[in-house]
Amino acid sequence: MTHADLGGRLGLGPVIPERDEPLFHAPWEKRALALTLAMGATGAWNIDQSRAAREQQPGYLGMSYYEVWTGGLERLVTDRGLVTEADLAAGHAVDPARILPRLLTADQVPAVLARGGPTEREATGHARFAVGDRVRTATMPAPQGHTRLPRYVQGKTGTITHRHGVHVFADINATGAGEAPEWLYTVRFDGRELFGTEGDPASSVSVDAWDSYLSPA
Repeated sequence: MTHADLGGRLGLGPVIPERDEPLFHAPWEKRALALTLAMGATGAWNIDQSRAAREQQPGYLGMSYYEVWTGGLERLVTDRGLVTEADLAAGHAVDPARILPRLLTADQVPAVLARGGPTEREATGHARFAVGDRVRTATMPAPQGHTRLPRYVQGKTGTITHRHGVHVFADINATGAGEAPEWLYTVRFDGRELFGTEGDPASSVSVDAWDSYLSPA
């Protein structure tokens, strides 16, 4: 079960913004963020694998934001043998630690965060679509893994407004099968196309979409 395409799912109730929301609601959330960033910097997994692990939590819909992050991190470290079940149960290291590919030290954090993780790659072929082309998005009734195509735009027709070059394809990168870079576009959808008669005819929604998601309309 994955919640990668959660956007547009019905029956979840309204989004109620929290007024004057703090950056963190409890001290442990700061540690959850720090641990996730530190472990991601080790190279033991990529960012798309990290996102996939969070989306596959059994209790996802009942978890807070950072509960999802810590649950995903537990899954990643146990799947790769970096932490054992005994370690998790005790809340501290019990079994001998494994050597990590890289370590993120405190003095490196500002530079690493500033650098980020660029996803653009060299193009090896021509783009299928140009700005102004009409396209239709794919439909994935029951995605089994990570996807960046939200449910509410699946099977819809829109217009290419930007072409962003070739980027790591998140859906494949999340499986560990390689980066599989593809052309990336911005597609604009009219409100009525997405939401029917309830949609504002003057509204539109733009979504970044990889080539594999699209076909000519």
